[in-house]
Amino acid sequence: MRRFRLTEPLVMLATVLQWLVLSICTGAVVGVGCTLFLRALYASEGHAYAAPWWWLALALPLGGLANGLLLHYGYRLRRSTFNDNAIVAVNEQHGKLPFRTMWIKPVAAIITLACGGSAGKEGPCSHIGASLAAVVGRVLHLNPEMRKRLLACGVSAGFSSVFGTPIAGAIYGVEMLAIGRIRHDFLFPGIVAGVTAFEVSRALGVPYPHYVIDFTGQFTEVLFLKTVLIGVLCGGVAWLFVELLRQAKKLFGGLKQRYALWPPLVPMLGGIVLALLVIVVPIDYLGLSLPLMERALHGETMPYLGFLWKALLVAITLGSGFYGGIVTPQFVLGAVAGGAFAHLFGLPPALGAAVGLVAVVASASNAPIAAILMGVELYGADATLYVAGACVAAYLIIGHRSVYPEQQIAFSKSAWIFARADLPVGQEKVRLSYGLLRWWRMRRRKGKRLR
Repeated sequence: MRRFRLTEPLVMLATVLQWLVLSICTGAVVGVGCTLFLRALYASEGHAYAAPWWWLALALPLGGLANGLLLHYGYRLRRSTFNDNAIVAVNEQHGKLPFRTMWIKPVAAIITLACGGSAGKEGPCSHIGASLAAVVGRVLHLNPEMRKRLLACGVSAGFSSVFGTPIAGAIYGVEMLAIGRIRHDFLFPGIVAGVTAFEVSRALGVPYPHYVIDFTGQFTEVLFLKTVLIGVLCGGVAWLFVELLRQAKKLFGGLKQRYALWPPLVPMLGGIVLALLVIVVPIDYLGLSLPLMERALHGETMPYLGFLWKALLVAITLGSGFYGGIVTPQFVLGAVAGGAFAHLFGLPPALGAAVGLVAVVASASNAPIAAILMGVELYGADATLYVAGACVAAYLIIGHRSVYPEQQIAFSKSAWIFARADLPVGQEKVRLSYGLLRWWRMRRRKGKRLR
């Protein structure tokens, strides 16, 4: 036993050194890859805001067709049967991803955002990170468990390089894998890779915004409760967003099946719908919508239905078959909704927008810890208690839904709800627990007797 006591610290020290080297190398490679993508994206995105309607009426359907062709024919280059989804790769494929098709999603995302499609930029970065990490694992002939850990490092590095919040991005890449469970053995590699990727991207000139939100002053329970209410509201916004996204995928999938549509025509149809909606919806809600989010965080008045317009455009964009990220839209939804409804709770619009931004991420992605850390990195330590209450409240309100259908359920969020463990959100049928149903039946019987 004494010999093991002496050996164990040495083994753990070797483990730390091993993952320090692997994570730094992976983070550096991912940082370079994501920087190249972000530079190409920034050069092409944003032109739709100043474009006339006729230009959008041409660009959106053509962009949808280009997405459809790229995704339809590009994946024929794949030799393996592996899914290129990072969550599936970690949970089901032992950290393996196809490499030959790594470029398809980043190129598709650039096309989506360049033509005005409403989506995000972080999805391609996490995909780049996961793919490059999978290549490193293959080259080094790592075992399946180490490949899984290294791929999670790549996802964390991709998120960190695009968010500008290295710790939150790293935790997000681990927390998004399952609801209610974090692999602690993934944390050290993920954080090291995330910080490395962030520093590399920043050194290569990727700009990261900084927001000054006034959370200073003595903590008050009243203000804390108000931010919790903002979190409850944002949980409802996230619920609506997830449902709109699910219904849009179901609608376009049904149209494809019913009319036997050629797959590339489905996103083209989505582009036509987007072009028609732009007649009544402000152009600000197209693309990344980062200028709209920044105005909300600076305290400008936001329209009450702004979050609905953004959620609808994103749902049609991604649901019809365009490719793009799903986290940046959550930022916009939260900032717009929080800024619009803040005055109902007696909060400054900028503070409501700041809390709402992280609360929707905590809810729609089921990543409350990453969202809390994101609030701390973006707004400072004074925001910790306020964003924590809002994020956890929003996380509970949405229930067992997610923008990631592949995300597994590790633990139920309530003792009154039953959900089988280790099944994806999109497959598990969550239902009320037997104890709650029995209590409800007994109450109903008792009520009938009293009558």
